[in-house]
Amino acid sequence: MRQLLLPLFIIIPIIEIYLLLSVGSIIGVFPTIALIFATAMLGVTLLRHQGLATLKRAQEALQRQEIPTTLLIEGVMILIAGLLLITPGFFTDSIGFLLLLPPLRRRLAMGLTPQLFTLFTPPSQTTTTTKQRSTIEGEYQRLDDR
Repeated sequence: MRQLLLPLFIIIPIIEIYLLLSVGSIIGVFPTIALIFATAMLGVTLLRHQGLATLKRAQEALQRQEIPTTLLIEGVMILIAGLLLITPGFFTDSIGFLLLLPPLRRRLAMGLTPQLFTLFTPPSQTTTTTKQRSTIEGEYQRLDDR
């Protein structure tokens, strides 16, 4: 995981700086800053709307006595999308907006669900204990507490 995070912390800011300079040179500094604020405000609005909708669907699933695993993963994705949208820059905004697209988010969540189950499920001990168990046959009788 560390091997993935370090390049991301280097590559993403470089991409952001490049995009900000490119867009700024085309439309100007102040329109670029206004666009960054506009995408952040739009992102927060979409985040609030979709977050509440996902929470409502999760509550409905719980009322039906279902475990809303996929919805919980979607909720985490919405949170990540919110963080990306608040972060200034066009690249992170693009990824954040992609995570707010319900069909894409559901597809990603459904793909991640089995992987998360294997990640957080403790290793099965039934095979090791079954091999170690042995059956002892015998007779017994109860004795009084005398």
